[in-house]
Amino acid sequence: MYIESARCIGAKTWRIVTWHILPNIASSLIVLGSMNMGTAILTATALSFIGLGVQRPDPEWGVILNEGRRYMTQSPWMTVYPGLAIAITVLSVNMFGDGLRSALDPRMKID
Repeated sequence: MYIESARCIGAKTWRIVTWHILPNIASSLIVLGSMNMGTAILTATALSFIGLGVQRPDPEWGVILNEGRRYMTQSPWMTVYPGLAIAITVLSVNMFGDGLRSALDPRMKID
């Protein structure tokens, strides 16, 4: 409705996009971006864990988890701490995106 009204009064396409479309989809884009970031972290970690991502001399969470898997009975912290680091990082990225959405979404503000 806003877009049709803006077209009727002769607004240009860039003005319609910047003033009517982007503010309404900004919260969805923020949430989508933060969810995709968490998915990218988990995908890179999983690929490195199975040997298809970053290889051995480079430090990466998947490689560290794979190396610690052998020593799980003697020293479980070699897998617990990298696993916790992955979980905390993905959770914090998602929480940051949710907080940013809440802060920037005009519909969420209380007057």
